[in-house]
Amino acid sequence: MDWKLIEDKSWSSLERQFEWVREMNTVPQDTRYHAEGNVAIHTRMVLEVLQQSAVYQYLSVLEKEIVWTAALLHDVEKRSTSVDEGEGRVSAKGHARKGEYTARTILYRDCTAPFHIREQIASLVRYHGLPIWLMEKPDSVKKLCEASLRVDTSLLKMLSEADVRGRICDDKKELLEAVELFEIFCREQDCWNKPREFATDYARFHYFHTEGGYIDYIPHEQFKCEVTMLSGLPGMGKDYYIQSSGMDMPVVSLDAIRRKHKLSPTDKSANGWVVQTAKEEARTYLRKGQDFVWNATNITRQMRAQLIDLFVDYGAKVKIVYLEQPYHIWRQQNKNREYALPESVLDKMLDKLEVPLLTEAHEVVYHVV
Repeated sequence: MDWKLIEDKSWSSLERQFEWVREMNTVPQDTRYHAEGNVAIHTRMVLEVLQQSAVYQYLSVLEKEIVWTAALLHDVEKRSTSVDEGEGRVSAKGHARKGEYTARTILYRDCTAPFHIREQIASLVRYHGLPIWLMEKPDSVKKLCEASLRVDTSLLKMLSEADVRGRICDDKKELLEAVELFEIFCREQDCWNKPREFATDYARFHYFHTEGGYIDYIPHEQFKCEVTMLSGLPGMGKDYYIQSSGMDMPVVSLDAIRRKHKLSPTDKSANGWVVQTAKEEARTYLRKGQDFVWNATNITRQMRAQLIDLFVDYGAKVKIVYLEQPYHIWRQQNKNREYALPESVLDKMLDKLEVPLLTEAHEVVYHVV
């Protein structure tokens, strides 16, 4: 597959085309860790180091584009998270997490990238600091395995090393040592250049949902029913998916509850009641051990987790089906809906979209057009 963010990769070309690149020139950094200057200077240095590295030269054309784009975007949200603490001290807590959302939006709306390429880049942005701090955190094995299910750890190391080399700081040697230890740790955990494998889908789910769980434990599968949870922005075609898939089972639909009681989807004061009503309906099926579909947007991990915990407590197997259409088709489908949402509402929802991860449920299916 041939995909490129932009043909002309000169910094002047990037500044002309992208406002978020121009904004990097105005974002200061902590002088202890980035004596080179602002985010633009650092990002340029990272890109230069990356393109000059020997390992980068051995990548495929597509892999080069993925890592290069992630390097360009890796600190994009220092613009919104940086706090001046005085005397050259600047903090930018959460910039990687927010940067993931921004990268996803840019590559979905503005510079269209195929789904699997976009998510690789967004994940690299999210985890670009992981090789540096991984060994200092509790549950380092679990954090590493989760990352390996989202991103190629060899590309992640390459990006992180370029991030370190593309700066001026006193602790560069220690940071580079941490990056090398990251590769060793990946190889020990059998997730270097590949995702960590689990014996079964349930074994994977159990490990990530059990505190202190044994990574190679294989739990006995004895589910009482299966819940299919749909996930996707409004207007992505969830109702059509149910109809066209021939699902012969009950559907718990938040939109149907709203329409029955004549409630607007933008009425935040009614959302809590709608969700509780839907949960009570779901419980009736769960008690019977009956399969059903949960039809709602479910676009954030926290929103999905609350529901998955409920379903699992009743002994259900949970399957997430994520639906996505190209940006222009999505917007047109929303306009054609009987209950269309305002464009501003769609923009806000897109900005906080979290694509479902393999760690969240027993099974995750990506129905992407």
